[in-house]
Amino acid sequence: MTFWKITLSYDGTAFHGWQVQPGRSTVQGMLAAALEQMTGERVLPQGSGRTDAGVHALGQVASFGLEAPIPAENLLRAMNRVLPPSIRVLGAEIVPATFHARHSAVRKTYEYRIFERRVVTGAGEEERVCSPFVAPYAWDCRWALQMESMQEAAAMLRGTHDFSSFAASDPDRTQREEGTAAGPNPVKTIYVSEVKREGGLLVYRVRGSGFLHHMVRNIVGTLTEVGRGSLGAAEMARILAARDRAAAGPTAPAQGLFLVSVEYEDLGETQ
Repeated sequence: MTFWKITLSYDGTAFHGWQVQPGRSTVQGMLAAALEQMTGERVLPQGSGRTDAGVHALGQVASFGLEAPIPAENLLRAMNRVLPPSIRVLGAEIVPATFHARHSAVRKTYEYRIFERRVVTGAGEEERVCSPFVAPYAWDCRWALQMESMQEAAAMLRGTHDFSSFAASDPDRTQREEGTAAGPNPVKTIYVSEVKREGGLLVYRVRGSGFLHHMVRNIVGTLTEVGRGSLGAAEMARILAARDRAAAGPTAPAQGLFLVSVEYEDLGETQ
């Protein structure tokens, strides 16, 4: 048995998320079907995280074992030949049997992209139109946003905190993913939390030790409430302390979210 680690990128628009589901097209299901077609082996690649329907990845990581002896370059070439164009395998390498794409991960980076439909100018408020080539990959946000207040609020998330206020309330998923009724540890360490304007978009980038279900999308929803003036930047401290999902803002749409990279000890960053 040879154990593999692959790094892949995908456009999540047409998929019902990562996790395999009966009768639905998923990234994990596509990978499993491709490997079976190539080798005749039925394996279920394990991802570093289960991205939701419509969420994209620039550097997702998956791990699996194969009995078939295949050189890494041949595996990479064959998978990209069989997979749809919306999924590309960027790299493949042999790893120890102890490696697991999710359990071995130590840090992840996510990016959320917002198209600002309304922009405040010296002459007032200008309305922009979101291109159909941008819309599947960004939130077409209808409010004018103050980036400076969002930056202030985002900076308050750095460090080690209990992020229960930003976790989705989904006990079934929690138990399914973690294998315990208690669920995942809500205490995470955030190393980078920043808002910038890049390429005509407002971009939130966050790098942390781990993330709860919908955590990044709930943070972005809260940051936009700050940006539009419905919440003060200082309210972020109160929201964190509440440890209550009801204290935070709405969940931002899925299509603006990208899993940028996953890091592992001694393996470096995958992107």
